[in-house]
Amino acid sequence: MKNVTSPTPPRTREGHNHSPACPQHPLDDELARGCLPHRGNGAGKSGYWYRLVLPLLSGALFLIPIVATGGDSIFPTSRTDLNPKDQKRVESVTRATTDFSKPEQFELMAGGGATTKASVNGNIFSHFSANITFEEEQDFKLGNALFTKLWVSSPSSTQASDGLGPLFNARACQSCHLKDGRGHPPEGAADATSMFLRLARPARTDDERAAIADYRKLNFPDAVYGEQLQDLAVPGLQAEGRLQIAYQDLPVTLADGEVVTLRKPSYSVSDLGFGPMEGDVTLSPRVAPPMIGMGLIQAIHEADLLDNADPDDTDGDGISGKAALVRDHKSGELKIGRFGFKAQNASIRDQSSSAFVGDIGISTPDDPFDHGDCRKAQSDCLALPTGVQPRLGPVEAPDPVLPLVTFYSENLAVPARRDIGDAGVLKGKQLFYQTGCASCHMPKFVTRRDAGNKAHAFQLIWPYSDFLLHDMGEGLADGQQVGVANGQEWRTQPLWGLGLTQTVNGHTFFLHDGRARNLTEAILWHGGEAEKARDAFASLSKDDRASLLTFLESL
Repeated sequence: MKNVTSPTPPRTREGHNHSPACPQHPLDDELARGCLPHRGNGAGKSGYWYRLVLPLLSGALFLIPIVATGGDSIFPTSRTDLNPKDQKRVESVTRATTDFSKPEQFELMAGGGATTKASVNGNIFSHFSANITFEEEQDFKLGNALFTKLWVSSPSSTQASDGLGPLFNARACQSCHLKDGRGHPPEGAADATSMFLRLARPARTDDERAAIADYRKLNFPDAVYGEQLQDLAVPGLQAEGRLQIAYQDLPVTLADGEVVTLRKPSYSVSDLGFGPMEGDVTLSPRVAPPMIGMGLIQAIHEADLLDNADPDDTDGDGISGKAALVRDHKSGELKIGRFGFKAQNASIRDQSSSAFVGDIGISTPDDPFDHGDCRKAQSDCLALPTGVQPRLGPVEAPDPVLPLVTFYSENLAVPARRDIGDAGVLKGKQLFYQTGCASCHMPKFVTRRDAGNKAHAFQLIWPYSDFLLHDMGEGLADGQQVGVANGQEWRTQPLWGLGLTQTVNGHTFFLHDGRARNLTEAILWHGGEAEKARDAFASLSKDDRASLLTFLESL
């Protein structure tokens, strides 16, 4: 049987040559400030055993409990960073509430001690974690400068900025994550900068199926167009094609007679620049997600994620979330995916390096592909110069570019909650629980003590997600496998900052492809494991639906 902890072979791509510590106060004071003091190790909440399927090279499959306790276990089933006393405290503060007559203690501080209390305006997603050190503020600002930097094509007189593409979707990280917020589909214009199509085909051979089962591959790219459609190109090179969307109206009648019209999208590509795609390639649209709170998500202990997983629906509640398993880009170590719409990346660094090479065409030490997503069939693309400057390093974005952008992405602060004591918000919160939304959109966690950055350590946070994969039904299916996620499974999206989308980005387009024009439409698209909660929402009175939406808008 394969050793799942062994490093993966070096990543290759066809066609390429190559806070301060929390204060020691009584518990109430600590949590009021969004953190708990650092004290020791212990165990986490009890939960389901999580079993993973691993293959032999022959393709035979076995079930083994690799999340069991013991010296050789990969993921612990209990918190390894808490002593028994602190374990009880964590269980107490993360227990689901049953009192909706008033706000919960510390609920205002959605991101714990990292929460920003800055004035709410269009820049509310762009503040740094409130508890980073003064010295770290400098790294955050340097990372911000690199995040907003516009890359240019090679060769260029600005040698520290060239290397764009040659095929690309955006010239800067900020181009997609405008004001560090949510992207949108092109509406009434050709601008698709914050939305693109992922391209993938299924495994065709036993070797390919084994590579997916062993987590060495997530899926397989189109032979000509690669892993995503690039609709832009440097001068002298043709772009790969243009995203096309057609919508079909789907009326939905709610229990009180109100009719809501959903729009069902279908996707295609026009103006293909390099011939046809392969026949079994799927198109999966993605809009850029908001950037806030990512470092806190990264600091959630693996045991707490696995504690909520129930892949076989052992308790019979219809919810069978499972953890995504992926390999670290650089080390090949098997980890729990928690970033991306299908949880395809385990770390913010991996998420950032993937965006550099896939979206902008910039190579990094972790993804050293100087021609971005160009493939062997795109000889004109591969013949163009790259932005590698030997005096700066072997890739177009050498260290410290990736670490600084990663640090910036880790420390975009979650805004404080609003109107948490409002009667309508409290009523909507109760309905959120009663309709079953909280089964997947889990309200709160306490992050691990041994987080890489003290600002993220031992924080009580309120992301409203379990960060697991769930079957969302045929309506939202893209038909594209991404590692252990099949064509109907998506990661539960965190909801913090949801109600500020209009303020930051000037729109209310939600879901992975922005098809929902408001929160009501987003809820009504839920199916599969979420269908029961969706039907419960649809059966509410108009006033109760308004209260639930008021609660969501307070997040």
